Amino acid sequence: MTVDMRRVEEILERYPHRRDQLIQILQDINSSFNYLPPEALRRVSEALEAPLSRVYGVARFYAAFSLEPRGRNILQVCEGTACHVRGALQVGDELKRLLDLPEAGGTTADMEFTLLGVNCVGACALGPVIIANGEYHGHVRANDVGKLVRSLRKRD
Repeated sequence: MTVDMRRVEEILERYPHRRDQLIQILQDINSSFNYLPPEALRRVSEALEAPLSRVYGVARFYAAFSLEPRGRNILQVCEGTACHVRGALQVGDELKRLLDLPEAGGTTADMEFTLLGVNCVGACALGPVIIANGEYHGHVRANDVGKLVRSLRKRD
């Protein structure tokens, strides 16, 4: 996968080249590419004059960052206790079946979807919950997920 380094440079131009800007810069890069490409991390290291090990350390520490390419649509299934007892396992299993993924944490071959199991998202009253590209979907049942997947495939 080729990384458009112009996008990385545009992000770097928005910030002072100081180490205290590292997390914000990584957030923007992660948002732009849906992951943190290695060449982008090297460029951030150079621009901030920070050791590459520090940049990778921050990237690995925060669960919001991914070092692996992710799909255009990120689906997060809450696996917290309240969601679990209300059927989150069945919801996740149906998503894996529909997306032809052997397990959560995978990305479809067409790079359209990444499915993640996540700890409690703090929306227990809405359980089971799927967060699709940052949008919360509550009271989801296994037979609801097909409609969600189809709607996400249709968007631009």
